[in-house]
Amino acid sequence: MQSTSEIKSLRSQIKAWRQQGLSIAFVPTMGNLHLGHFSLVEKAKTLADKVVVSIFVNPMQFGENEDLDNYPRTLDEDKKGLAELGTDIVFTPSVASIYPNGLSAQSYVDVPGISLGYCGGKRPGHFKGVATVVTKLFNMVQPDFACFGEKDYQQLQVIKTMVRDLSMPIEVVGVATQREFSGLAMSSRNGYLSETEKETAKALYQSLLEISTQLKAGNHNFAQLELDAKVSLEQKGLKADYFAIANKDTLNPATLGDDHLVILAAAFLGSVRLIDNLQVSI
Repeated sequence: MQSTSEIKSLRSQIKAWRQQGLSIAFVPTMGNLHLGHFSLVEKAKTLADKVVVSIFVNPMQFGENEDLDNYPRTLDEDKKGLAELGTDIVFTPSVASIYPNGLSAQSYVDVPGISLGYCGGKRPGHFKGVATVVTKLFNMVQPDFACFGEKDYQQLQVIKTMVRDLSMPIEVVGVATQREFSGLAMSSRNGYLSETEKETAKALYQSLLEISTQLKAGNHNFAQLELDAKVSLEQKGLKADYFAIANKDTLNPATLGDDHLVILAAAFLGSVRLIDNLQVSI
């Protein structure tokens, strides 16, 4: 596995692959990799001849009250895991190389509509930061395919919308959420939880399953289902941030004419914010 932090050397290798007629799949990450990330790499390997993984903790997507400095960084372990999977290049750019003029002078990409509400509403500017850095990374890697986890469902839809709107020649591939035995969605944030807290946290996925069952049984009182889920989460020790039933493509609030839905949820367990979702056809 090659490892580089230099944009120039990355582009040189990409150019050489292109001259050989090879296809490229890309997995952008912020590191602190777990089995969920590795499943993205495994999917990427089935799509293309070469796989590039980036590790970059993106300051543009962190809000004022979010602790960028304490975001877990495990680069040596991450590289070891990626090498074992047969990754071709791991790209680890510096903040200075991605934002040479600083964040305040950086051009940005803003995806309207679908970036609003849910995590976008709770974390103002978050998806502007995501869309901007992903666009920059796409321009550097020039992939044919890009793999993103479905756990960050709104992020996935933002990226798909951006790629379509900006006519990028990239196929964005969503990869199913990887879960712990309890059902808790795998996340770097889980490392902040004790074993006791992880037992409490599984209630988030359980709530998604319960509402899914209700929807499939014909209960389409969406507002009441959302309220019931929030109350249930509170009773189980989680503080609901949002709980919403939406059209799975537009993320608009569900209406009686929608057959393909996604249940989106975020909740706090202490200071740890957990997100999850579940797609449902009714």
